[in-house]
Amino acid sequence: MRNTWKQGLESQHEEVSDERLPVEGSFPSWLDGTLVVNGPGVFEVGDRTVNHWFDALAMLRGFRIRGDAIRYTNRLVRSEDFRVASREGRVRRALPGTPASGSALRRLYLSLAGGFQDNPSIGVVRLDDSMYAVTESPIGIEIDPHTFHTVGRRDLTAGLDADATLGHTHVEEGVQWGLAPSFGRKSAYTLFRREPNEPPEALTRLRFGSHPPYVHAFALTERYAVVPEGSFGVDFGDLLRGVPWGRTFLDAFERREATPRFHVIDRETGARTAAVPTEPFFVYHFANAFEADGTIVLDCVVYGDLGAITGLTVENLRSDDPDVPRGDFVRYRLPLSGGRAERETVYPGPAEFPTINYAAVNGRRYEYAYLASIDRGSLPTAIAKVRPGTTETRRWSRFGVHPGEPLFVPDPNGDAEDDGVLLSLALDSRAERSVLFCLDAATLTERARAVLPHRLPAGFHGQFYDADDPQRLMQ
Repeated sequence: MRNTWKQGLESQHEEVSDERLPVEGSFPSWLDGTLVVNGPGVFEVGDRTVNHWFDALAMLRGFRIRGDAIRYTNRLVRSEDFRVASREGRVRRALPGTPASGSALRRLYLSLAGGFQDNPSIGVVRLDDSMYAVTESPIGIEIDPHTFHTVGRRDLTAGLDADATLGHTHVEEGVQWGLAPSFGRKSAYTLFRREPNEPPEALTRLRFGSHPPYVHAFALTERYAVVPEGSFGVDFGDLLRGVPWGRTFLDAFERREATPRFHVIDRETGARTAAVPTEPFFVYHFANAFEADGTIVLDCVVYGDLGAITGLTVENLRSDDPDVPRGDFVRYRLPLSGGRAERETVYPGPAEFPTINYAAVNGRRYEYAYLASIDRGSLPTAIAKVRPGTTETRRWSRFGVHPGEPLFVPDPNGDAEDDGVLLSLALDSRAERSVLFCLDAATLTERARAVLPHRLPAGFHGQFYDADDPQRLMQ
């Protein structure tokens, strides 16, 4: 079958509410909670196709799972970007790769006024017992966790000297750890913590000037936060000069002259313990990090050039022979007493969406990571289970199936780190349907699948919230 991945890059306008899905096999009886996956829903605004994968209007995919009873709802997020796109057929604010609609003067005004998109397509987060769809924006869109309707908005930068917060965050027993960027001539990233129902506490501020690194996520150990200063980022001086003529974030994404480093921040004091130099790199996602013998071990998916972001245009990903950026799953060792980072490849790419048993081992020594791996085309074709530090690897794949992020859900009665299941929302291109797969995390054998009534675009990130203890299971 040629170009089977294209179905996962086409819009879905249909919304389904609380529909029971047919199940093949058997989901575990202990699985009781809600899976929410965020990602692209619609790739068109008026008569325009958006330029970049990150620009599509956000859609939530919700699954209420109670053993084999799976009820499904999908809903386009009613952000201001969505409202203007659907009613007026125009791009309200500049998206990562698609300029705002209107004249050069209007684009310049929006840029100078600091207007940000609020299309929240990256992931979801629970804060203060509320659920939010989020992206790299100051705004979180509050979602009813039962109906997935949009019910409100929240300024996630309130109490911070920042323009936005990252879509990836950590939440440990209700305490949020996040990064908040400030953009412009004096760009910076603020590391903060937020207790439940309290204002955020800024711990430290990393300053970078007008050409900062692009930071999508960061890692935590028990004692430290690790913030990547990669080799690529947006030149905001260049961006501002080009905004009136339709220049976007994507166009101004350029190589930086500064030495690439990992900043190690003490979580208690906010002091920078180390800034460890390394070879040029770009990273979206971390699997885990932990302290070991005077070093920090850091596992993540690493790219070597600008293609990490410029290669994710809709035109390229939909093509018959896409040039997909290659991210390798890499282990770094960061010495805390001086010296350069050591690096080894754990699993060669293209691969993405690394996950772990987050609730049990985030920030600590661990054994297993799970990845979505690509053999051909634009979208993942397999799920891989790797054991960093060894050559041990397992893989799961099915012909014509493009799996999404493998989300680990622990067995409450299990003892081993990999006692549990992986939930992955996939595209079955032969049936032209999406399917929720449940795999045994220890063996990667298929336990069950639930078939959706339609095809969905490939999603980004999700969370499973247990009915009795809705703790975060993903970064």
